[in-house]
Amino acid sequence: MSSETSAVTRAGDDAYDVAVIGYGPTGATAANLLGGTGLRVVVVEREADVFSRARAISTDEEVIRIWQRIGLAERLKLDMLAERPLDFVDARGRTLLSAYPAPRGHGHPPQMFIYQPALEQVLRDGVDRYPNVEVLLRHECLRLRQSADGAGVELTVVGADDSVRRLRAKYVIAADGGASLTRAQLNVGYEGRTYEDRWVVIDTKMLKPWPDHDRLRFRCDPARPAVDCPTPLGHHRWEFPILPGDDEKQLTSDDAIHAMVSRYGIGRDQIKILRATVYSHHVRFAARFRVGRVFLAGDAAHAMPPWIGQGMAAGVRDAANLCWKLAAVLRGELPEDLLDSYEAERKPHVKEVTRRAVLVGRLITERRLPVARARNGVLRAIRPVSGLTARLVDANWIPVASYAKGFQARPRTKASGRQIPQPWVTGSDGERVRLDDVLGGRWLLLHLGLPRPQPAWERPGVPSLAVLPAGSRPAENAVVDSDGVLLPWLAERGVTTLALRPDAYVYAAAPAGAQLPPPPAGFAPAPRPAAVSAQ
Repeated sequence: MSSETSAVTRAGDDAYDVAVIGYGPTGATAANLLGGTGLRVVVVEREADVFSRARAISTDEEVIRIWQRIGLAERLKLDMLAERPLDFVDARGRTLLSAYPAPRGHGHPPQMFIYQPALEQVLRDGVDRYPNVEVLLRHECLRLRQSADGAGVELTVVGADDSVRRLRAKYVIAADGGASLTRAQLNVGYEGRTYEDRWVVIDTKMLKPWPDHDRLRFRCDPARPAVDCPTPLGHHRWEFPILPGDDEKQLTSDDAIHAMVSRYGIGRDQIKILRATVYSHHVRFAARFRVGRVFLAGDAAHAMPPWIGQGMAAGVRDAANLCWKLAAVLRGELPEDLLDSYEAERKPHVKEVTRRAVLVGRLITERRLPVARARNGVLRAIRPVSGLTARLVDANWIPVASYAKGFQARPRTKASGRQIPQPWVTGSDGERVRLDDVLGGRWLLLHLGLPRPQPAWERPGVPSLAVLPAGSRPAENAVVDSDGVLLPWLAERGVTTLALRPDAYVYAAAPAGAQLPPPPAGFAPAPRPAAVSAQ
């Protein structure tokens, strides 16, 4: 690129609070979350359009709860499949184990199947609500430079027309994928391993339904394991390993794909093959999630096998954890060292999710016949035992996100570092609403019954909300626990008063008659901007 043909815009008006590099689900979620705070945000994305290949195929209730916070949950759910069982079946298609993922109390179905291109489009459409968010498609960030005084980051961004822009941002979220150029520029190691097995992923359009087409099946066939997964909007996904002796190019041909799915009774007239892609499974973690004012998120920070459908979800959780903290620091509500808690909270959880994904993958893909027979026998034996199947799946499925370390008060309680459940409650106007719509993404004191004065929290203006038992009359500054969820949750943890962070995680808790630990040092909550409703 020659200087004669390049137009260069110098930093000036191109100054932002946050720059987001990458516009996949993680980056788009971050742009929505930050857009709603009123901060000035720029998104830099190399591609012109949503990536057409459906990579992620499912998500969970906690992630839907995050999207509820940006006003898009109900729209997104229109394009999802909910309440579908997961089946582990043997080589002949006989059920070894069948279960529904257990609900975790977030107020949405515990697992939902998605069609990622459609989901990403809805998230991007959501960003269009915010005039304070600028999106630069067909632009790539080729260079980052953090200022010597630590005051910000300069980004050199090149457009498809070879134009060059110099942008300045106070903070940067790098959500630019597993091959993150940002991570490489920061010289951050990406530790872990890549599995030798390569898999072919086949996305199809369903032309004629077949029996039980809407069930997720893990086909535990030693000859060739497979994932057989429904996806919404009339699509279906298969995944097969490339075995020793296979010709990778031939295996992605239409003839080979039809031959593989014909084993399950799927004829050529029932599906249209949209695309077939080969990929490897990775277990990797960035050595650091933060370098100065730059934060790694999503696949730029971690990669995991797909077995429990948590790769995309982990990135959305990253965005949710990080964005409210960036907003708090930029508004002067909390000191800058709050941002150190991002890695402390997210990395242990994503490592545990990855560990479980690896274990489930081993269960599905076992190819040694004696071991596979033993696995089948054990799974068949426990299947009829009431409750045992559900407990086995729950113990090896998605772990509850709770923080043993990070941003929370001392001394800890059984509620500390946990996200409060989200039931339907009755608001002061007598209407049933989800709890988070009352909490409003702000610092809040939650009391069992009549509030006990908490002067240290009331002086900076933190509002209070009482929780009344089911059957109570609606009242101002109170919610009625009409489904009987919140009061038992508090009682089980021996607390009656909570200080909730904006992400509904418990910062501090106290038992009956006790004072809460004081707010964090430097706490100065600012008035919140008016929320932007979903369109």
